[in-house]
Amino acid sequence: MLIASQLEPFFNEALADRLGAEVLPVPRGAPAALPAEARLLVAAPVFGVWDLPHVPNPPDQPAGWPFGLEWIQLVSSGTDHYPRWFLDTLPVSTARGVAAGPIAEFVIGAIFEAVKALHTVWIDGPEAWRTRPFAPIEGTTLGLVGYGAIGRAVARRAQGLGMRVRALRRAASAAEDGVAFARSVEELLAVSDHLVLAAPATPQTRHILNAESLRAAKPGIHIINVARGSLIDDDALLDALADGRVARATLDTTTPEPLPAGHPFYSHPRVRVSPHTAAIGNGARLALVEKVAANLDRRRQGLGLLDPP
Repeated sequence: MLIASQLEPFFNEALADRLGAEVLPVPRGAPAALPAEARLLVAAPVFGVWDLPHVPNPPDQPAGWPFGLEWIQLVSSGTDHYPRWFLDTLPVSTARGVAAGPIAEFVIGAIFEAVKALHTVWIDGPEAWRTRPFAPIEGTTLGLVGYGAIGRAVARRAQGLGMRVRALRRAASAAEDGVAFARSVEELLAVSDHLVLAAPATPQTRHILNAESLRAAKPGIHIINVARGSLIDDDALLDALADGRVARATLDTTTPEPLPAGHPFYSHPRVRVSPHTAAIGNGARLALVEKVAANLDRRRQGLGLLDPP
């Protein structure tokens, strides 16, 4: 079996070893051509976000598409970085859940950085020997917008630190695994010390944090976005930072990506921007290898793919 992959050599080598298959590296982007023998394409999301005015039109469907492919495995859980023709031609499986652990660790690290600021504690001589108090993490409340694989992974780690966890998801329900569910984002904002955005980009979640909803925020809230930049109205967030309702924002994703030079988030003293990197690492790649292997077994058995869009 020949597999075409748009990912890095580490993943390609691990996938080849796991499956005993040949893995052919191919460039990122809309494939202009693929060998007729290639049956699977592992696709990276580099085509852009098409609902934004600054992004050019998506690439046209190439002649000969889908070549000899039988199935596409996305490296992302979301599908908003792919043109429709790419998703509508063949069976597609997403990478839903493979990066939940690394992203959850990033979230917990962001909370520790915000609360403990350990980099300010280390000293280099006796003249700096002065104690300083630490604020607690235990007993604070973590809010989750989205309770899928990432939300659950964050919740488990937060509960291990003694945090209360509240969540908002599409389907309302009673408490689950010690997590209580809010009825609205305003209700969640009002009780959260740290609010994590972990929901997909949809018309319903676009600017879910806006001027109106942020008015309900608990003063001093810390907002962490590991989902999509479109979930936040940037102007409303800057206003809320200015008047103190929001104490800090940790943004691993923005709209656009990257932000243009001179964007106020780069220089704001209470905003931390990272280059959409929380999910990146060997752990997530190895989990994706196992998902590809599981889906290959399912196809051989005539079963549907795991985690379709």
